[in-house]
Amino acid sequence: MSMTPKDVVAMAKEKGAKLVDYKFIDLPGIWQHKTVPISEFDESVFAEGHGFDGSSIRGFQGIEESDMLLIPDPNTAIVDPFMKEPTLSLICNVVSPDMENYSRDARYVAQKAEAYLNATGIADASYWGPEAEFFIFDDVRYDLSQNAAYYSVDSEEAIWNTGKNEGPNLGYKIRNKEGYLPVPPADATHDIRSEMTLVLESLGIPVEAHHHEVATGGQGEIGMRFDTLTNMADKTMTFKYVVKNVARRYGKLATFMPKPLFGDNGSGMHVHQSLWLGGQPLFFDEKNYAQLSQTALYYIGGLLKHASALLALTSPTTNSYKRLVPGYEAPVNIAFSARNRSAAVRIPMYSKNPKTKRIEFRPPDASSNPYLALAAMLMAGIDGIKNKIDPVAEGFGPMQVNIYELPPEEKAKVKSVPGSLEGALKALEEDHAFLLEGGVFTKDLLETWISYKYANEVDSVRLRPHPMEFKLYFDI
Repeated sequence: MSMTPKDVVAMAKEKGAKLVDYKFIDLPGIWQHKTVPISEFDESVFAEGHGFDGSSIRGFQGIEESDMLLIPDPNTAIVDPFMKEPTLSLICNVVSPDMENYSRDARYVAQKAEAYLNATGIADASYWGPEAEFFIFDDVRYDLSQNAAYYSVDSEEAIWNTGKNEGPNLGYKIRNKEGYLPVPPADATHDIRSEMTLVLESLGIPVEAHHHEVATGGQGEIGMRFDTLTNMADKTMTFKYVVKNVARRYGKLATFMPKPLFGDNGSGMHVHQSLWLGGQPLFFDEKNYAQLSQTALYYIGGLLKHASALLALTSPTTNSYKRLVPGYEAPVNIAFSARNRSAAVRIPMYSKNPKTKRIEFRPPDASSNPYLALAAMLMAGIDGIKNKIDPVAEGFGPMQVNIYELPPEEKAKVKSVPGSLEGALKALEEDHAFLLEGGVFTKDLLETWISYKYANEVDSVRLRPHPMEFKLYFDI
C-alpha cells in the first residue's frame, strides 16, 4: 500500500518515534544517515528536503558546491529495529538546492531504469531476486603502514581451529567446501540467521529460506523474495543493515566482502531477473530450450555481450576478482546454460510454472551498489532485446557441460570475464553506450565512478607490497 507524507507523520506519532533517521547511499554503495528529533519532522520535508554536506560524501560534490538536499520516500518508512530510542527510518533521494535530481544519486538511476523500461514498451515491470552471501566472523583485525601489512579473521566453526585450545574445544569445525546445509552444532550460526530472518520479516521484507553456505568460517545466505528494481535495491540495503547489526548483537561481525578467505568459496550475489507485461511473464516458452522465450534469449544475449563492462558495476572491487577465478565454482565463463553453475547466466529449472521462469546472472557480488548494479543489468538486457542479440549466434552457448572440465582446445573457445577490476573498468570505458540510453546513466556518473575506482581502489592495492611477495621474493 502506498504511503503519503501525511501517513508517515501519523505513523511516527502512532509508533512513538522520538527521532527520524534519513538514510541515503553514497556512490560506492555504503548507506549514510542523518538524524533529527521528531520536533523537526513534518510533511514539509517531503517537498523541501533536509540539507547535508555533499562534499563529505564519497563520489559526490566538490567543496565549492557542497550544499545538497535529501528527499525522503514515504513508501520506505519503517521503525529502525536497532536504535535505542524509537526512531523512524526513511530512505531518501538526493537533489540539488534547486530541487533537480542528482546525476550521481544511485537510487535515482534505478528509478530512471524502471521508467526507461516502461518507455520502450518491452515490459512494464522487472522483478529481481539478488542472493547476497556473507560471512559471520568472531574477530577481524587488519592494518597496513609503510613497513607492515596484515589481516586476520576468525570463526569458532572454522576448520583452522580444530587444534585451538578453546577451553574446551567443542569440535564440529566445518571442512573447506563442506559448509552447504549441515545441521547444528556444525552450523554454529543458525540462530543468528534465524534472528536476521525474523527482523527482516518484521520490516516487511519476506524471506524464502536461510542456510549455511559452502565455505567454512560462518558463510551464510538468506533468500529474500523478489521485488521490482528500486524496491529490491532498497531491500538489499536494508538486508545488509540488518545482517550486520544482528551479528553485532551476538558479539560477532558480518561482512559481504567477496573473498575474505583464501582457499574456500567466496561470497557472491547471484541475481535472478525477469520481465513482465500486463501481469504476464515474458521469459517463458515451453517449446524452446530451458523453456525460454525469444525475448529471454535476447535479454541473455545483452547480458553476455556486455558482461565485461557490467562487472565494473556488479563486481566492482579488487577483492571481487579474488572470487572470480576459474576452477572455484566461480561463474567466470561468458556463457549460458540451464542448471549449470559454471556459466555466467544460469536458467533455474526448479519449476515448470511460467511465472517462475527467470534467468540468473551469477558474477555479481554484494560489494556492489545495488541500485547501479541492477539498473546496469536491466539496461544490458534491454539492449539485447532491442538489438536482437542472439546468444546462440554469438557463441555463448548453451553450454550443458562443466566448462572447467572441457579439453583445453574447447575451453579456449569460451570467453571469460575480466580477471581484475582494472580490466573491468577498461571494458566499461570502451562499452557503455547501452547504459546512456534514455539518460539512465550519465557520462558524469560513469566518469566519476571510473576515476574513483582507479584512484581509491585499483592504485591503492597495486602500489602496496603484498605479504605473498615477501614469501616469493625476499631472498632474491
